[in-house]
Amino acid sequence: MRVYSELEINSFRSMPKKVLNPLARWSQKPKRRPVHKQRNFHVVGMDDEKIRFMIYQRQNLKVLDDYSCGISYIARGASPLTLARYNGASHIHGDIAFQSHIHHATETAIATGKRAESRADASDRFETLEGALSLLVGRFQDKRFESRS
Repeated sequence: MRVYSELEINSFRSMPKKVLNPLARWSQKPKRRPVHKQRNFHVVGMDDEKIRFMIYQRQNLKVLDDYSCGISYIARGASPLTLARYNGASHIHGDIAFQSHIHHATETAIATGKRAESRADASDRFETLEGALSLLVGRFQDKRFESRS
């Protein structure tokens, strides 16, 4: 994986974005005996539509606090870079036990061969998948979130 600098990562975070498919539909995965449902939003930079992102929501169909909402930078010819993941309280992550938490991409994690977003912090700012999406959009849309109709 390419090593992104903190400056690049922060630029992707703060860049104003717009959602191209705000009415994205849910699909169940796998199709046979579904375990979770997911929907993906296609996102581009407001000033440069060649800069692409994806926001996803994933919800376990049986366990309400088993969910994830994330945003990735989609680079041409490279693996997606997960900038952040907002996870429900369904599991333990390091010292965070059964509490909602937010994973953040860091240059250090990438440079040491870990998942870009391996670092996580506990959060009491969301308790549902909808709350996680709202918080993510507020953080990554720089208060200038717009949808294209």
